[in-house]
Amino acid sequence: MRRIWPALLALFGFAFITAAILIPTVLVSQLRVVPLDLDITSDATTVSADGDAGDRFPAVVLDRCSLTEKKVRQLDAHLTQQRRSVIIDPSSKTRATVQSAQTVRIDRVRDADGKETDLSFAAAGEQRTCKDGLLSATIDRISVNRKTSVPDGKVHSIQFEALPEGGNLEDVSVDVPRQGFQYKFGFDVKKRPYLYFDTNTRTDNPANFVGETTLKGVKVYEFVSEVPETDLSELPNPQGEASLGTLLTQPASWWGITGKGIKPGDPVTMHRYAKATRHVFVEPVTGTILDGKEDQEQYYRSPDQSEAMPTAIREYKLHALKGTFKWADSTVARQADKADHYKGLLNMAKFWLPLILGILGALLILAWLLLFLRDRRKPAGDGPSDSAFDYEAPSATAAGTTTAWSAPQATEAEYPADEGATAILPRDDEPTTPGIGPWDRPTEQIPNLNQGDEPDDPLRKR
Repeated sequence: MRRIWPALLALFGFAFITAAILIPTVLVSQLRVVPLDLDITSDATTVSADGDAGDRFPAVVLDRCSLTEKKVRQLDAHLTQQRRSVIIDPSSKTRATVQSAQTVRIDRVRDADGKETDLSFAAAGEQRTCKDGLLSATIDRISVNRKTSVPDGKVHSIQFEALPEGGNLEDVSVDVPRQGFQYKFGFDVKKRPYLYFDTNTRTDNPANFVGETTLKGVKVYEFVSEVPETDLSELPNPQGEASLGTLLTQPASWWGITGKGIKPGDPVTMHRYAKATRHVFVEPVTGTILDGKEDQEQYYRSPDQSEAMPTAIREYKLHALKGTFKWADSTVARQADKADHYKGLLNMAKFWLPLILGILGALLILAWLLLFLRDRRKPAGDGPSDSAFDYEAPSATAAGTTTAWSAPQATEAEYPADEGATAILPRDDEPTTPGIGPWDRPTEQIPNLNQGDEPDDPLRKR
């Protein structure tokens, strides 16, 4: 066993050091990807312009019931925007496809007389009325590169209608290619502009870095994206036509437009436009979005801004939706926890785990070296050693020679003496010649055949 321990110390020591070198490159690269178990739920509600969430009616919406009446009406409202993003197929080692279902609902409204009403919305498949609380619903699908979070062009669609049983998803969706981030930024976010995609206008717009702040104890970068005015009637629905509600023709009196050359019954067609200012707060190490705020405007105005159009029509503007949406504190807290968790995993794999393994490996190798040196210096008189390092070469003597290995010394066994008398056995055959035994033959002299010549050399070649 004493020979095994030094070998184990060396083995684990070098293994730990090797792992400390490889982990930052191998493990970190596997962690720096969009997780396939991504599941983000964000809730945002309308707040007043100064960010006060206590305002019960901070937004304005068009009263859809007034479309069939004589005059348009607007309502003060409180809105909630909810979004849930999950990973669906096709997803792989390099690709993640995100499906994000988003709804905007009206929680409560207040009319011009101060009457307040709480709204509800019908279940899927049921007939909806003008008093239904559901304002809009979409399902966005986009595939991204798992390392960069940038769209890879495989999947890019927005579903605007419910999918009937047995129906084709393409019949209720519109292809919308894009390049910008949406639900997550890439890793190692820099203080520079990035493209950010806006679902309402289907456009990529720059998101500019404006500063740093701290949310729930996590440092974040703030980016601001200005979404320019976009004519929503030019964005086709799945049937290739203008989406419902983006073109609206009503009498001038319904719009409340009066002026020179305008009769109350003259039909006036308005287009629906949208623009927004979006604030995004991103944890820079992981690219996790912690918070968001959107100033949204959707309004009707005339697409004809030429001088030939009456001024009253050209300058007319009616908000169909106006409000500032801000993420709920509970959503910010969840996202901060996720960002902190992902950041901790990256720091562990990039710094702490290699450091710990490196220190342990160095200590184990140091212990192995100490055992090795101790066994090398152990005196010969201490007796045999079981160490793997117990071999010593023959040492030189004072005369310059080496000490040879001693051959085993045989010892003569001692037997107990026999105290009895020695018996002499008689011989059966006595020798005929005194002093010569029967095994002794008489000496025979061989005559020299080469007398006078030199003796033959037995080694001479014949």
